Amino acid sequence: MSNMNIQSVLSQMRAMEAQAKSSVATDAMQVNQLQGTPKTDFADVLANSINSVNETSKASSRMAAAFEKGDTNVSMAELMITMEKSSVSMQAMTQVRNKLLSAYKEIMNMPV
Repeated sequence: MSNMNIQSVLSQMRAMEAQAKSSVATDAMQVNQLQGTPKTDFADVLANSINSVNETSKASSRMAAAFEKGDTNVSMAELMITMEKSSVSMQAMTQVRNKLLSAYKEIMNMPV
């Protein structure tokens, strides 16, 4: 892969990271008009995260299918990066799920 392609991929990844951060920040924070304090809705943040992981997985599958069909617009490098993004996001979601389950079990075992 040439230096130009690497720089292009890195800039795309940085742009996607910035977009994801701004999306989560705007989705997660809602201003309470009565008190003027920020309010975070955990259910919305979790749902948005799950939907994001799902979309990443779907994009990876679509790109893999296109590559298998011989689409010249999909390179092996792009496919591998997309598949790795999908894998990392799924692993992160699994870890979040595990932490939530362990917190739930800990709370349920607390004496009342």
